[in-house]
Amino acid sequence: MNKLLDSNLFNQEFVPKRHKFRHGRAKSDISLAFLSVKRFGMEEKMNKVCVFFAEGYEEIEALTVVDILRRGNIDVDMVSVTGTKIVTGSHNIAVEMDKLFEEVDFEQTDMIVLPGGGQGTKGLEATEALMKQVDDFYAKGKYIAAICAAPSIFGHRGILKGRKACSYPSFESHLEGADVSREPVNVSDNVITSRGMGTALPFALKLLELFAGEEAALKMKETIVF
Repeated sequence: MNKLLDSNLFNQEFVPKRHKFRHGRAKSDISLAFLSVKRFGMEEKMNKVCVFFAEGYEEIEALTVVDILRRGNIDVDMVSVTGTKIVTGSHNIAVEMDKLFEEVDFEQTDMIVLPGGGQGTKGLEATEALMKQVDDFYAKGKYIAAICAAPSIFGHRGILKGRKACSYPSFESHLEGADVSREPVNVSDNVITSRGMGTALPFALKLLELFAGEEAALKMKETIVF
């Protein structure tokens, strides 16, 4: 029997020191870096990340990113490319998504994240509209991130040429033109890659660091005892 996980499960915040904001919602210290604030007379918007799910995604790789970023008060949507709100992972765990692909406002999105899983990666790559957005984000210098098998998508699209990149070992041959690395995470300009389930936490923490800064990522690392 599939175990259905509600997306709200990953909205929980566990940073110890908290403050009350309007509407009674509690926010952590880390959130102060991301909430819409007045700085130099200008309004800053909250960062937006979309994690894309196809049938057969690797659960730990996908949900660790969602969890860590939400703990850091980054606005994250889990997005289905299947046309249905319930998407089942490679280990038969079904999760309810926040949005369908057609509902995403890519103009307001700051990062695309592609989790791995053999079947899941194939499903993402077969979604032509998503691939167009990956190309568009890359061309505009907006963040694109992938882990495990999913960096192969970047390789197939010529995105990794001349860049240091990593993936699950059996997919390294698909990192076309890359300087293949065995490091847990590689950041090359706006392209972020990681190796697999065992590097999901370093991957998620690096994504948090890109939006929040090193100090916020270190605080999160301490909070989760990593």
